[in-house]
Amino acid sequence: MPHSLPITDPTWIFFVVLSIILIAPMLLEKLRVPSIVGMILAGILIGPHGFHVLDRDSSFELFGKVGMYYIMFLASLEMNLQDVQKSKAQAITLGLLSFIIPISLGFAANYTLLNYTLPACILMGAMYASHTLISYPIVMRYGLSRHNSVGIAVGGTIIADVLTLLVLAVVGGMFKEEATGWFWVRLVLEVVVIGLAMIYTFPKICKWFFRRYDESVVQYVFVLALVFLGAGLMEIVGIEGILGAFLVGIVLNRQIPPASPLMSHIEFVGNAIFIPYFLIGVGMLINLEALTHLDALKISAVMVVCALVTKWLAAFATQKIFGMRSGDRNLIYGVTNSRAAATLAIVLVGYGIILPDGSRLLDENVLNGAMILIVATCVVSSLVTDSTCRGLVLSGKEEAETAEPERDKILIAVSNPDTVAPLVNAALMLRLTRTQTPLAALHIVLDDDEKKRQEGLKNLDFATRIAAAAHVKLQTRSRWSVNIVTGIYYTMMENECTDLLIGLHEKTRLTEAYLGKMTGDLLYSIHKQVIIYRANIPINTVNSIQLVVPRKAEFEPGFKLWAERVAQLATQVSCRIETYGGKGTLANLQEVWDAGKYKMPTTHHEYREWHDFLTVANNTGADDMVIFIVGRKGTLSRHNYMDHLEDQIERYFSTRSLMLIYPQQML
Repeated sequence: MPHSLPITDPTWIFFVVLSIILIAPMLLEKLRVPSIVGMILAGILIGPHGFHVLDRDSSFELFGKVGMYYIMFLASLEMNLQDVQKSKAQAITLGLLSFIIPISLGFAANYTLLNYTLPACILMGAMYASHTLISYPIVMRYGLSRHNSVGIAVGGTIIADVLTLLVLAVVGGMFKEEATGWFWVRLVLEVVVIGLAMIYTFPKICKWFFRRYDESVVQYVFVLALVFLGAGLMEIVGIEGILGAFLVGIVLNRQIPPASPLMSHIEFVGNAIFIPYFLIGVGMLINLEALTHLDALKISAVMVVCALVTKWLAAFATQKIFGMRSGDRNLIYGVTNSRAAATLAIVLVGYGIILPDGSRLLDENVLNGAMILIVATCVVSSLVTDSTCRGLVLSGKEEAETAEPERDKILIAVSNPDTVAPLVNAALMLRLTRTQTPLAALHIVLDDDEKKRQEGLKNLDFATRIAAAAHVKLQTRSRWSVNIVTGIYYTMMENECTDLLIGLHEKTRLTEAYLGKMTGDLLYSIHKQVIIYRANIPINTVNSIQLVVPRKAEFEPGFKLWAERVAQLATQVSCRIETYGGKGTLANLQEVWDAGKYKMPTTHHEYREWHDFLTVANNTGADDMVIFIVGRKGTLSRHNYMDHLEDQIERYFSTRSLMLIYPQQML
């Protein structure tokens, strides 16, 4: 144990940091202080301006850089791009207003009241314009994550943050070389070229890699390498690397579903090490003693007032333009008011720019003021969001997603070790996240064969580990049974499962039925929803879903369940749905999606060529998935063409990812 302060031994430095990362959130949780604020406060206490337990050595410089890139990457990765597409006009309007109003009024206040230089005023205005979705978990807790105002706020955040980081990139680039006319031309061209290259090449590279390597740790390292490649490319042309890290998150958003094990790995490593280390290092830069000076207090007060007022003006203007309710305005304001990631990045970049006279572009007063700004906006944002959400739910004007918990439990039938991972990943995508119910997996042992039983247990263990990586509980069971169908039937009844998910039967003989005899017996015996899945490509690389819905499907008792399953899948993988069906059926389907507030882009096609699916096949690319809703024999949605559906699938879709959904029936 070290005998003097500050501690210099690397072992003890890391121990102190890990102790803070462990203890600080637990202490501040009761006070409802966001963890990001808590880590900064901890850094202040142990830093040179606090008790001086640690110096801000090279480890904080290294982890600070990594953490800054990581926090920007994670912020963009967690944004739902479908929110922009669904409420495009409102989101774009809010995003522009949330950028223009704060940066304009903030610039005026900084220049007239604080007398900072032009570049400094612009950067400070950019801090006021940035968003960070700190209060989003509050929205989710109240079951209002699909509320239209929340979607608008998230979409506006994406636009405002992109514009803010572009301002940072331009201002930062000005001080790396002389800002001549040619500098601006070259800067714009290089940013555009690199940005377009990332947009068009990174997703393709990612898809190619994911289809060849499905191990989550390998995928994580690959994604992290792309993050630093994007940041490095931006730095090569004289732009701040955080813009590159942010853009990588945007372009890879679709390839990393929120419920996937890969996303869990990214969040875990970032939240456990990189981001806390970065935030503690930020706190070590802050000198609270400086806030005792009148000038410092004035600067902090102006920054906080500008940040709070300008975001309210943006929310108010959006409300008036689109005729929204006051509750919508308050919810937008609450969600968009908090600052963290981008604000930290901006102030640190500005603080790190040394002017010719030896001074900093953004001085210590602005750095300290930025920390006060972050704390104030996070607190106000949390309070406003919580109050507004509670009011909406209690007033009955909005129905919380969790108001009526639904039974939602998918049973995965595990047999082939090659299909375990695709089936579990599909179940994670299909699972209705609002219910938070566990998954279940089953392996049937037909005879007294201990070797087969052990192989089944290995498959179940593998399935458990995949689900655990996504923070989803998976209940497993290995069952002796003289008949597979009987074993599955009783397991579903005993565990109150709503769905059965199985892999597509592998046809081994020419005369053999496409789905196999066992599948037919399952469909006859099990009245719950049965989903048959074949993964030709990883589910997170699907570009679009081609959904074929039979006429009168809306009159089936399982209509809503499969409709929500498909919508949940499309939402998780951020893809478009192309639907084919009767006019009335598609209208009812859209009503279910609208009621559930699903925001995936959708195109409906009134379909009449039920004897042949050539049209659907022509619209289905190699990166698409085709889903058939299949009526069971004797039901309203069962039609003659379904007797030949297997032949159609073999003819047109043998190389495509496929899902056959047999809706649940009444007993």
